[in-house]
Amino acid sequence: MSSLGQYAVIGLGRFGISLARRLFEAGQEVLGIDIDEEMVEEAELFVTHAVVADATEEKALTSLGISNFDCVILAIGNDLHANILTAMLLKDLGVKKLIAKALEKRHGDLLDKIGADWIIFPERDMGERVANQLLSPNMLNYIELSKEYNIEEIMIPPKMAEKTLKELDIRAQYNVTAIALIREGDIIISPSPDEVIHKEDILVMIGKSEDLASFSNIK
Repeated sequence: MSSLGQYAVIGLGRFGISLARRLFEAGQEVLGIDIDEEMVEEAELFVTHAVVADATEEKALTSLGISNFDCVILAIGNDLHANILTAMLLKDLGVKKLIAKALEKRHGDLLDKIGADWIIFPERDMGERVANQLLSPNMLNYIELSKEYNIEEIMIPPKMAEKTLKELDIRAQYNVTAIALIREGDIIISPSPDEVIHKEDILVMIGKSEDLASFSNIK
């Protein structure tokens, strides 16, 4: 994000602090909240503000002005009761956008019924990411847009090197679209059909996951 956003991260374990730190490094305003004083002290270097508070207490959340934040990330880990209760309080207090960490499917279903805007399964998602990269070695990274569509960074198969996008006709041949080209750290947005693709180039592609998988497995 190029503009300054205000985020609150509740739960400063490994997942929460990693997320908070990345947002802070991107220039966003980040409030870190945890009931554990030691975790809060460790987080102070990686967030704008860090406070000790019990997020299951409505008064504590209200005093922090939690409803004024653009987005609240609920990253409480293994305490299922605290996670669910906090999610309910956040929705009751009118939080604009709630992103919540879930441990498993039933937990996710509960968070969905409470009204979480985005439910994250960190362990499941990481497992799927590693499996996808093992199955498709040319795929370097991806963003899941929906159950069917992804955006993926894919290394150019050797046989496609030194040809133009027009010659390769990727959209017609593989039913995926190149939306950007990464070359030596530089990004070319909407590359021209006459752009010659080199051996070390990376294409940023959009399409159905199965079509992208077929393209990334080209030898």
